[in-house]
Amino acid sequence: MRRTPAKIGRNALCPCGSGKKYKRCCGLGNKGKPFDVAQHYLQQYNIRLKTPEQIEKIRVTGRLALATLDLVEENLRPGMITDEINTLVHDFTVAHKAVPAPLNYRNSYPKSVCVSVNEVICHGIPGERVIEEGDIVNVDVTPILNGFYADANKTFIVGQASPDAHKITTVARECLSRSMDMVKPGNTIGDIGWAIQRHAEKNGCSVVREFVGHGVGLEFHEPPQVPHFGKKGDGVPLVPGMVFTIEPRLTVEHRGVVT
Repeated sequence: MRRTPAKIGRNALCPCGSGKKYKRCCGLGNKGKPFDVAQHYLQQYNIRLKTPEQIEKIRVTGRLALATLDLVEENLRPGMITDEINTLVHDFTVAHKAVPAPLNYRNSYPKSVCVSVNEVICHGIPGERVIEEGDIVNVDVTPILNGFYADANKTFIVGQASPDAHKITTVARECLSRSMDMVKPGNTIGDIGWAIQRHAEKNGCSVVREFVGHGVGLEFHEPPQVPHFGKKGDGVPLVPGMVFTIEPRLTVEHRGVVT
């Protein structure tokens, strides 16, 4: 499919990432031809910018992901085993004519969802673990609908939980909100991580650096990587057509990761 090149304002930051205005950079000497942002991002960063039509289809899959998380929230209770969540997610996904992307991912992941309880940072494999009063439970879903992927996760508090449990979930939610405010043309990937790290550390939490957000839409995991720490102005410039996840992972005390 031939893309229509995005139009760049003369005074906008150049999408090549130079930090210069477009008219002072790639806009020079182009004889009035629009700069092909999609081609540049594919060549420079291996990022496939999505067309408006593709974004709308990804958005439809995203609505299914959110509906799946709502279903989990309605059914989550002390005494469940994590494999029951897997059954809920799998059956709901298939009933909506979608495919759970985690199942058999890289010919190894055995379940249709990731369920991570308490000390498990991410990618917890559903099984016989019993969910108890006061647990925090992260559920990470990725449906594929009509060939388009959406990836979303949410952390739930089960019953009455400790102050640390409330703190970590509240700060993570606030970090996500602040990072989403950074998602606009002219900002960078580093701005997203900066917003998360700044708020997390201000509130006595640590950012887990071993796992990052990522591009999504046409595949499960695409470029760019989206770290949850960083410096303002660093990294890939944000332009229309980028689709990616932001997944802040925080700890009250970070002591390293064991796989």
